[in-house]
Amino acid sequence: MSIDADWVTALFTQNDTYRFARWGRPVVPVVFGVDDETLIHLKDGIAQTVGVTGGVIAETDPELGANFMWFFCQNWEELKSIPNLEKLFPDFNDTIDNLQKSGANQYRRFAFDDDGGIQLCVVLLRMDDELAAMSIQTLATSETLQALLIWGDRAFTDTSPIAIIKENGICIVKPEFAAVVRAAYSDMMPVAADDASHALRLAARAGMLFQDLSDDS
Repeated sequence: MSIDADWVTALFTQNDTYRFARWGRPVVPVVFGVDDETLIHLKDGIAQTVGVTGGVIAETDPELGANFMWFFCQNWEELKSIPNLEKLFPDFNDTIDNLQKSGANQYRRFAFDDDGGIQLCVVLLRMDDELAAMSIQTLATSETLQALLIWGDRAFTDTSPIAIIKENGICIVKPEFAAVVRAAYSDMMPVAADDASHALRLAARAGMLFQDLSDDS
């Protein structure tokens, strides 16, 4: 495939409005609700996926301590018993009730800094049969990728951004999506944009990266 502005525009369009944002600070993950062995594999997957940006995960955020928070549960009601979790977003109880009604198994909530960059991401995961069937590395890759940028509501409708290598079962970010993420985190690109002309610059930069990846493969 080739990366063009129309495709990139669609990746960051929500309700017919272009909106782009990336992290404006290092990502600092913390995970609740899993055992120690799962935690090790999960953090490895998070770190590898954050590496697609060209950066690495950090030990602490000077303002928040941790800014990429994962909460695992067996049912949504469990989360209501976690102290102070409702402080992360004011409509917490309504959100949990809506998740229960919809039967959803995952949810992400973002907060933004003064420049419009991502400041905080909270990931809520209900381990139903679908998520339980995924490898930890695949779950880490998928969820982290979806948290690296503010993607449009139909960004992954037609194709998954991740792939499983048959020979070893390792999950990777597909090259075209990896190119977009890496381009988005260039120092030459803004942390946030709401003008679709941004997609032209992002597509051009991602296209060059994608070509380099294709030449190397």
